Amino acid sequence: MYKEIIDKVKPEFEKITNYLREEVGKLHTSRANPSLVEDMRVNCFEQDFSLKQLGSISSPQPNQIIIEPWDKSYLQPIEKAISQSNLGVSPNVSGNTIRLIFPVLTEEHKKSLLKVLSDKSEETRQTIRHWRKEAWDEIQKAFQDGKLGEDDKFKGKEELQKIVDENNKKVEEIIDRKKKEIQE
Repeated sequence: MYKEIIDKVKPEFEKITNYLREEVGKLHTSRANPSLVEDMRVNCFEQDFSLKQLGSISSPQPNQIIIEPWDKSYLQPIEKAISQSNLGVSPNVSGNTIRLIFPVLTEEHKKSLLKVLSDKSEETRQTIRHWRKEAWDEIQKAFQDGKLGEDDKFKGKEELQKIVDENNKKVEEIIDRKKKEIQE
C-alpha cells in the first residue's frame, strides 16, 4: 500500500527537479546559452509561439546567441519579443539572422544571480517538503484506517525519506553547477 502512495508522488519530485533545471538554465551567466531564449514567447500572426518553433538558435561564441528564423517574416516579431524581454540585450538584425551579444557579468550582477539561485533552490526544497508531507500524511492515514501495518508504515517513511534525500541531492548538484558557471 505504501509503495503505491510513494509511486504516486515520485513523478512530482521529478517534475520539481526538471522545472528547477529549466529555470536555472534560463539564468544568464558568463556563457550565452540558447536555453535563455528558446522558450521566449513570440507573437507572430496573432498567435504565440516559442522562439525555438520559429527558427534555429545557436551559440557560436561564449557571449553570443544567433537566431536564424525559418522564414523572413518572423524577423520583426522575434526582434520585438527580444526587445521587450528582460534579457538586457538589444537584438542586432543583419540579413536573415538576429545576433544577441551578452555583456560580461559584473560582480554586482553575479551577486544578484547567486541570490536568485538561492531563492530558486529554497522554493524547490519547500515544494519537495510539501510533497513529502502529502505522502507521509497519506501513509499515516492508511495506517490509522488499518490498511497498513506498523512495519509498512515505517518502511514507507524510510523509502519516502530516501527519495526526498535523492531529490535534495539533485537540487544541490544543479545549484552548485550553476554557481560555478556564474563565478567563472
